[in-house]
Amino acid sequence: MASRLAFTQYREKERTKHVHRLHPYKGKFIPQLVEYFLDEHTDELKTESWFKPGDIVLDPFCGSGTTLVQAAELGIHAVGVDISEFNTLISNTKTSCPDLNRLHSAARNLISRLRSFNADSAHLDFDIAVTEALSDYNKMSDMRYGNPQTPEFASACLDEFLQIWHSYVCRYGIQLRQAQDGSFLSRWYSASIRNEIEFLRSQIMTEADRVIRNILLLALTRTLRSCRATTHADLATLKDPVFEPYYCRKHSKICKPILTATKWWERYVLDSVSRIAEFRRLRTPTHQVCITGDARSACLDTALRLCNNKFDNIAIKQGIRGIFTSPPYVGLIDYHEQHAYAYELLGLPRRDRSEIGPKAGGQSRTAREEYVESISKVLLNCKRYLVPDYDVFLVANDKWNLYPPIAQRSGMQIIKRYERPVLYRTEKNRNEPYHETIFHLKEMP
Repeated sequence: MASRLAFTQYREKERTKHVHRLHPYKGKFIPQLVEYFLDEHTDELKTESWFKPGDIVLDPFCGSGTTLVQAAELGIHAVGVDISEFNTLISNTKTSCPDLNRLHSAARNLISRLRSFNADSAHLDFDIAVTEALSDYNKMSDMRYGNPQTPEFASACLDEFLQIWHSYVCRYGIQLRQAQDGSFLSRWYSASIRNEIEFLRSQIMTEADRVIRNILLLALTRTLRSCRATTHADLATLKDPVFEPYYCRKHSKICKPILTATKWWERYVLDSVSRIAEFRRLRTPTHQVCITGDARSACLDTALRLCNNKFDNIAIKQGIRGIFTSPPYVGLIDYHEQHAYAYELLGLPRRDRSEIGPKAGGQSRTAREEYVESISKVLLNCKRYLVPDYDVFLVANDKWNLYPPIAQRSGMQIIKRYERPVLYRTEKNRNEPYHETIFHLKEMP
């Protein structure tokens, strides 16, 4: 039965369909899991359905908005809450409804402007020259397919190619590093990429349509993430900035750092337009809103009234049917730091200290006790907006058995647990056995 929830029948492309891949986000669940519990189907595992079109579902840990997006596909209204302003931007951008013709025109216009901006820049010629030289060198030295990949052989090849690299740096007069000011952007990006990104940001901010502007900004931060000065093997966990060629463990050859954002920007901005257009064909005329706030104390009715009065009237009339969410895990992910580049580029405030179960807090007994208290406060606050016969679904890897006391403190009872093997993972320990539990909670009698 549990294998049904592994969703192994879906390819990676289906697990990241349309807007779900609009921006990278560590720790999100796959859309098929949300769809399974929100739609009206039943089977031998799911013997009843809990949500129907027209209902409202709440996700108090909205993250990148997976629940909101799937609700929109299923004809269900959705409210999200997240402490991170950037997460709110991701979620609301995914569920936005821009003028597609105007969006496509704006994207194409920005591609042209960046090309004009780079027209007289030496770093593009430098990038082409060293790319060709590196390709020839790797083939000549049999770096990938021929000689044994011993550390000594790799080191000798790298030393040899670095001489070629430095000759090109001198020839083109390239400045690779920025002056350091202690910021993430100055430490992790080459001078040329920083100039391109700042240019694009200034151009995007002139866009009058707020929805289109946010889509373009999200494509820009996605570009920024892919252009960090790091090795291919260290993309998930940054170690030290890299501004010279290096021996790449992932590709078993010499690779070089990224020197221009042009290719990534063109790819991502057009991909964003395509994904939003694809989602537009699938979504229903329902309301989805993510609110920036602390779910332990957020006033959902006031927030909804301020941002979407029509949706607020629906919520007042029928109440929120239930919750589907995945709370943060204790001491596992630093949700603000994973998007540090975006906070700096967009000038967004960080609320790291308000995160529940922050990575910096560790996984000690005290941290776990604070986690139980915080999640309980979230559920107690959210209960004020739920219908009496609500259904709450929490996705968690509960290795410390924290959710029974969470349910009790929240005046709820766990009526069922669905076990789910997690087989598709991107972390370095992806081959280790891992599973999640979907807790189904209802009001305690």
